[in-house]
Amino acid sequence: MALTLDLTGKAAVVTGASRGLGRAMAVALAGAGADLAVTSRRVQTLDGVCEDISRLGRKALPIELDVRREADIRRMADEAVSGLGGVDILVNNAGCIVRKDALELTWADWDAVLETNLKGAFFCAQALAPGMLDRGWGRIINIGSATCVFAYPQITSYCASRGGVMQLTRSLAAEWGPRGVTANVLAPGWFQTEQNRVLWQNPDWLAGLSRRVPVGRMGSPAELGPAVVYLASGASAYVNGELFLIDGGFTTGSMQSAPADAREEGDNA
Repeated sequence: MALTLDLTGKAAVVTGASRGLGRAMAVALAGAGADLAVTSRRVQTLDGVCEDISRLGRKALPIELDVRREADIRRMADEAVSGLGGVDILVNNAGCIVRKDALELTWADWDAVLETNLKGAFFCAQALAPGMLDRGWGRIINIGSATCVFAYPQITSYCASRGGVMQLTRSLAAEWGPRGVTANVLAPGWFQTEQNRVLWQNPDWLAGLSRRVPVGRMGSPAELGPAVVYLASGASAYVNGELFLIDGGFTTGSMQSAPADAREEGDNA
């Protein structure tokens, strides 16, 4: 068994890879030697990440995907397997958040978040796992957040989805681990991305966060790269069903609510 971080010869799928953490993780995997299929609901938004991957000498395959649609997931799996010659690594990064008081949350809001963050993650894994199981090697990396274990006000559906992702991952780890396919959750804390720009551009919010993160700042997307490479590699062969929090120590302290004007809906780009 090669306990190495080298991903040469491996192929990965990263969903929601057009920007932010998804793009940073895709580039990190390419830097470690993997070829990539990257997805977004709007395939034209993948040009930038594909250029980044190509500059590293790796193959970049852009695929249009809405993880809320079963037909899209099946087509994505077929295109990724055909275009890359198989898939060894899946990073379920596509995500959605709705920031509202619990009493204001609608049925449609709930469905949008749970179908993207939980249902989509499972069915992407289900679609790509057969090839991994046949070969006896694979890595499922589900992207969670601190809300896998901590509650947080005004994002009830998001917290529910991330708690579900943790239990989903443990179940897959128990079922597929004996056949060489591991499943883990990589859980970022507060990172400076476009989706939460409305938060970190608020000086009061940022100052409050800095007081609650022991390292005193938000994370940079590139800082997630080494962790995803480790979980995708042979070096993590004995890591299965685990939660990796990359949060600067945020979950060691207290939580604070988002400001009332930070109530935008994200997407699964």
